[in-house]
Amino acid sequence: MSLKQRIEAPGQKKLLSIDGGGIRGVLALAVLQEIEDILKARSGSADFCLADYFDYIAGTSTGGIVAAGLSIGMSVKDIMAFYVKNGAQMFEKASLLKRLQYKFESEPLARELKSVFGADTVFGSDKLRTLLLLVMRNATTDSPWPLSNNPYAKYNDGSSAEPSRPDNNLKLPLWQLVRASTAAPTYFPPEVIVLKDQNNKLAKQFVFVDGGVTMYNDPAFQMFLMATLDRYWAKKPEARWQTGENNMLVVSVGTGTSPDVRAGLRPGDMNLLFDATTIPSALMFAALNEQDLLCRVFGKCLEGDPLDREVGDMVGSEGPLSLGQKLFTYVRYNAELTRSALDAIGCQAVDPDAVRKLDAYQNIPDLQLVGDCIAKAKVREAHFEMFPPS
Repeated sequence: MSLKQRIEAPGQKKLLSIDGGGIRGVLALAVLQEIEDILKARSGSADFCLADYFDYIAGTSTGGIVAAGLSIGMSVKDIMAFYVKNGAQMFEKASLLKRLQYKFESEPLARELKSVFGADTVFGSDKLRTLLLLVMRNATTDSPWPLSNNPYAKYNDGSSAEPSRPDNNLKLPLWQLVRASTAAPTYFPPEVIVLKDQNNKLAKQFVFVDGGVTMYNDPAFQMFLMATLDRYWAKKPEARWQTGENNMLVVSVGTGTSPDVRAGLRPGDMNLLFDATTIPSALMFAALNEQDLLCRVFGKCLEGDPLDREVGDMVGSEGPLSLGQKLFTYVRYNAELTRSALDAIGCQAVDPDAVRKLDAYQNIPDLQLVGDCIAKAKVREAHFEMFPPS
């Protein structure tokens, strides 16, 4: 079945979203392994992978690596092996002079992405078995860029082989888009993507950085919008997907959150250095919570940690009075990387300070353990009961 045939096929649609979070993507992969095991057993197929189940997969930053891997049909086990094997190479220290701009070299990660996805594989390749959403930030235009391989999107005109417009996103290299989504400021250098005209000459050049510095470090709600709004299906709006609790499942997997409570903070402590080091993460944390909240407001939430003391986890909550039925069924798997939260899921031996770090590849075993504990505590076969494998 071609991608067009799949996205236009009637029936339920299943969507999967993976947060950004550096090497903490290993945590999300451990959760995804439990999901894959449950669905594989229900499918009865020895060759089952998550691309057989999910019709749309979204990811930001490290979630983009996972999402792209799943979309081309990789098993969760194989993607986990990629992280374990290449963790150290992905975080190769930059030279001392370059560390004034970024901590790690980009070439090792780019080399591994080319190896996994293929240097010549484009965003519109038939290798992608699902719709795929990758989030990055265009620093040149100061705007978020959530890019989808939806063949009916405005800027995906034509095909990857014969595009009818020079700025067709489908002809961009997949590995480079993934690399752009992972270009976290201060961690990695930005990624430059060149668009060429009909004569193969430079038309535009953009500088991209990590999608985590947009509102979509958790891209779940944006993925829902791009699956259902007519403007994201410009060339065939009638093909957009039907909403409804029984029509659409949205699964969102986090990489752990690390709220930093500063007991005893004084106004005088909040200087320029304090703001520079804390405001970006604070904004990202707030944006992630907002996206999660929107999914729980408009979706029927089956699982999720409490968002705050006022709204709680919103499992079983009603939507706005005028909404009627919720627009999709929603589950969120994540955990706070704090001492109390780790203890609650059985990870008493894990140091929260160690697993919070985005670049600490040495802590992969602990991150796997945390992910396993989250999966054991929160992932349930009942969450997928209404949406069985085809």
